[in-house]
Amino acid sequence: MFGEPSNPLYVVPKGVETRWASPENPTGDRGSAARSNGGRKGSAFFPLKAGETRVLASAAGASGVVRRIWVTFQPITSLFLRGVRLDFFFDGDRTPTFSVPFGDFFGVGLGRMTDFVTALFAAPEGKSFNCLVPMPFRRSMRIAITNETLEDIRLFFYDVDYTLGDEIGPDCLYFHAHYRRENPTREKEDYAFLPRIQGRGRFLGLNAGVIADRARFYQSWWGEGEVKCYIDGDGELPTLCGTGSEDYVGTGWGLKRFIMPYQGCTLSDGFNMWYCFYRYHVPDPIFFSREIRVTIQQIGCWGPDTKPLLRDSGRPVYYARPGLQQVDFSPSGDPEKYGLFERHDDWSSCAYFYLDRTESGLPSLPALADRIANLIDVI
Repeated sequence: MFGEPSNPLYVVPKGVETRWASPENPTGDRGSAARSNGGRKGSAFFPLKAGETRVLASAAGASGVVRRIWVTFQPITSLFLRGVRLDFFFDGDRTPTFSVPFGDFFGVGLGRMTDFVTALFAAPEGKSFNCLVPMPFRRSMRIAITNETLEDIRLFFYDVDYTLGDEIGPDCLYFHAHYRRENPTREKEDYAFLPRIQGRGRFLGLNAGVIADRARFYQSWWGEGEVKCYIDGDGELPTLCGTGSEDYVGTGWGLKRFIMPYQGCTLSDGFNMWYCFYRYHVPDPIFFSREIRVTIQQIGCWGPDTKPLLRDSGRPVYYARPGLQQVDFSPSGDPEKYGLFERHDDWSSCAYFYLDRTESGLPSLPALADRIANLIDVI
């Protein structure tokens, strides 16, 4: 497991015990599993009714590490992927350390289930959800799930695998996740994957979903924006800056579906212009000692096929340049065959990071209606 001291597979750490929380043993207590039906698979799942909250796992009075979370449920719908909320509480927090939509947390963006396997998150065969990100705690942890929709989940299966008694040193950080959505983004204003936070930590990465504005920009490419990381006192200019959206996830010249351990694209729908991609900074860590902010520019590109469409639409298009200079598509204006321009699209994301405190100061999770707008027809 990344980030842990070397621990050979053949060594049992002193004083560390293994626990599984599941419907067969929701408390994770020793000798308390498989009670139902005389031990013959009597409680493999539970229904999660509309408006209901369930505690999936909890521990108190001990240090430990959440090591694996696995879930599957029926039916898997866009409504539940965005409308079911996960709350994580660490070390006595009365309000959640962080709250996230179920699907986006597990790397499933835009409420569209697909299959993928990465180093940190996976949806094998597009049927289940796995998280392998280690989450240390010093005194307590609790993971709860709430169905914020008006529909019932008939069957909910899960495992939360954790250890107790781990030595959590002073340098160990708390895991956080932050979901946000802008629908639409604004021209010349960068979308923030992670608004400014203070503290010492590590930016672990993100998954993002984009629904490009076809009505205004047709099939033109949306992903020329550069990812920027402002670290430890950066002002107007960042310390870290990439070269484009598809470049950030390790490919180039557009974005098709591909899956790699730390970077990839899980959804590429070029007709409807829906895209989901991810980047996890495990082999290339991003550390910060005082603060961090992570953004991406809202810049697109026209080409020979889309330039006439933008010209004939009669709607203003602005160059990706300082100021707000409108593109003159007339023969006298003679813009180049390819050009960069400012965009506004529908962006959503879940960013992951470690921080030296449980309180990040980030905004709370948006309301259900905001999360599911334009994705599904019912609330």
